[in-house]
Amino acid sequence: MRLARSLGSVGGLTLVSRLLALVRDTLQATYVGAGFASDAFLVAFRLPNMFRAFFAEGAFSAAFIPMFNRKAADGNTRTAIDFAERALAVLFPFLLVFTIAMLIAAWPVTWLLAGGFHRQHPTREQFAFAVLLSRITIPYLMLISLASLLGSILNSLERFWVNAAAPILLNIAMVAGLFFFHGPDAYATARVQAISVTAGGILQLLWLIHACRRAGVSMRLRRPVWDDDVKQLMKLILPAATGAGASQINLVISTALAGALLSAGSISALYYADRLNQLPLGMIGIGLGTVLLPTVSRLLTRGQEAEALETQNRGIELALFLTLPATAAFIFAAHPIVRGVFQHGAFTAADTTRVAWALSAFSIGLPSYVLVKVLTPGFYARADTRTPVRYAIISVGVNIVGNLILIPTIGTMGPPLATALSSSVNVAMLYRTLGKRGHFTADARLRRRIPRLLLAALMMGAVLYLLAPYVEAYLIRSLPIRITALAVLCAGGALVYAIACFATGAFRREDIKLLVRRR
Repeated sequence: MRLARSLGSVGGLTLVSRLLALVRDTLQATYVGAGFASDAFLVAFRLPNMFRAFFAEGAFSAAFIPMFNRKAADGNTRTAIDFAERALAVLFPFLLVFTIAMLIAAWPVTWLLAGGFHRQHPTREQFAFAVLLSRITIPYLMLISLASLLGSILNSLERFWVNAAAPILLNIAMVAGLFFFHGPDAYATARVQAISVTAGGILQLLWLIHACRRAGVSMRLRRPVWDDDVKQLMKLILPAATGAGASQINLVISTALAGALLSAGSISALYYADRLNQLPLGMIGIGLGTVLLPTVSRLLTRGQEAEALETQNRGIELALFLTLPATAAFIFAAHPIVRGVFQHGAFTAADTTRVAWALSAFSIGLPSYVLVKVLTPGFYARADTRTPVRYAIISVGVNIVGNLILIPTIGTMGPPLATALSSSVNVAMLYRTLGKRGHFTADARLRRRIPRLLLAALMMGAVLYLLAPYVEAYLIRSLPIRITALAVLCAGGALVYAIACFATGAFRREDIKLLVRRR
């Protein structure tokens, strides 16, 4: 119940952030479309997104939180905060130098992230514009990395909701930029979006500084000292950055290959599909990962191995219960969902078809994307960041090979399908290793419920497939009608899934009674 409640607060705020991101992307589709200006901004936005995944949602938290919890194990929070200050003293100058270096190297970085825009043959002025957007967004790297340190402290203190609310500020800044300051053409609006990214990073950092002070945590900037704790932290961060960011690395590779091998607008099609895929991934995967890491590390610090195992089992059960219906919806009703959300303004029916196919391919790997977030805390809580990185490197190799095989065969569907395959390989290796080490075993309850949840999701998907033609006509009308039609489609699917869960025995009346009694 504590796991579900924590996921409810973190997942709910993450969902708000993702919905605002969807509003942002809808406005971007209207004012920027899916041409070169859109591709240029999305390439510039890719690097900040990578760092957000590596640090705010991955590497720094994975290395820092278990160490912070061990420092605070005896109730001495001051010792833990002292460790955080020493980490900040080393992190700040490194980030400053790194940000300056990235600003200087913006030209080759942009070229690499976009695969040179090879098929699109940008003019010199167009490519210079893409580099300019990258330089505008690069300061966000430092801002989000500093914010991740403060967010990790708050998560360790079980103030999950504060850190989960921070990304909302980024999306508010970007939505406000698009709505109030969009330019006369796509290029001017893309520039506004880039400025909004850095402005949003400033807001996030200020919010977390304020929240830490309210929690009684005031961070001082010290002279850097390379002591044993800092060495251990850095030793854990480096492999964790690759392990935690495997999905982002895969997405970057897919984006670069799409820019090099596919037609103009392909990068945008993959981006819009991924944004929809990020709704359940953000709410469920990131939410569970945020809650599980400090929870499991705290239990292991206290020697409560059985309780840690129970928490991981319930985490997987909760992840699949929430993820499988989203997967079915994106496979069986991708076209009406994309049409209702994006198809207006500069976004055409042809764009809808291309994005819908990419979304279906992405969603095949949605359960594995989420399970990576659930399984990796089992390694990080035991200070093992190297094993996930080995598997992440293997999954990146699978992704590259998959892209090279699938892009010439099935076009825009190739990159997301290769990404889904590589994530599934990653999950299989993580699960097998935890089992071999005796750190995880699926209990009887989990083994019983997984096939029933899968059957319930398939039943829901079939109903959505039959309902989709009846709502298609309402999804290209005015905004209130589109929202109503999408709400009816989603509510109908949720109702069918709930009924199917009870019909298949995935959930029973006793579960509801227990839930009510515990409340």
